[in-house]
Amino acid sequence: MSARARTRPDSGAWTAISLAIAYGAIIAMYAVWAASSVTRGASAWPFVLALPLVYLMVPLVFVSLWFAFAWWFRAERPDDLRLSATGALRLFWHEFVTIAGNAPRMIFYRALTPDPPPAPARSPILLIHGVLCNGGVWRPFKRWLAHCAIAPVYTLSYGPPLASIDVFADQAAAKIDAILTDTGAEKVIVVAHSMGGLVMRAYLRRYGGSKVARLVTIATPHEGSMLAWIAIGQSMAQLRPRNPWLAGLGAPEGDDVPPIVSLWSWHDSMVAPQTSSRVTFGENIEVAGIGHTALLRDEAVFQRVLKEIEAAGARYQ
Repeated sequence: MSARARTRPDSGAWTAISLAIAYGAIIAMYAVWAASSVTRGASAWPFVLALPLVYLMVPLVFVSLWFAFAWWFRAERPDDLRLSATGALRLFWHEFVTIAGNAPRMIFYRALTPDPPPAPARSPILLIHGVLCNGGVWRPFKRWLAHCAIAPVYTLSYGPPLASIDVFADQAAAKIDAILTDTGAEKVIVVAHSMGGLVMRAYLRRYGGSKVARLVTIATPHEGSMLAWIAIGQSMAQLRPRNPWLAGLGAPEGDDVPPIVSLWSWHDSMVAPQTSSRVTFGENIEVAGIGHTALLRDEAVFQRVLKEIEAAGARYQ
């Protein structure tokens, strides 16, 4: 059975439908207000021209709040990593643009990030998203890999979003097994963003690492994030620092534990303190001046992850 068939119904639909409903409701309320104003004699053109701003206000508010919390609970940074005013504006802008672009990518994720058809492959790659997202966030990353002729590349959209991370680990196990069946490969290379890295650590604890060639985590809160306190749900509770689930996760153990790399940013806008992404059981790669989600569309980050993918044995197909 193919990877696509084994993971139906696609859990990423939870996020896609929620976003579509939320933005649909906002636009509908704006349209009602605009129509009411036009019937009272106002010109329609200002309302039409302002519609993109209505859409952009949502990510603007959330990104502003996330940066405020991340700054309040920030890790002490080396002096040479402190940003100038221009650098801070660039940091905010890139994160805002990424978040604003992710909504349509997540709504239309099935069309934008489909899995490849079954075919023999030596080193398939699996991309695992973070909290409250789906595979659509990997669209820019998948395009970069395709540009470099790296294939096949799969995405996992797990859910429902607020369930236990252990549930997501079981979904990752099913996806990995299906990929290996589709490709005939012995192992997969996994690149995981944010909570996706904890999904894979939960997977390694339950299933071992014999089917994983290498794990690269990007902006994963390995020691939790204070921002998880402002959200609800079991998975969010498991992301809080020093919670029992996270404390019990421990370091990956066993003879089959794959090489693990944690790539993280000193200016992460969702992992706070930012040093929570450091690991003691693998290699740490530090970057600066890049926000949490913008890491997935940064050229330097992509090149660094590409080196890890190639080091794990991926070949140009």
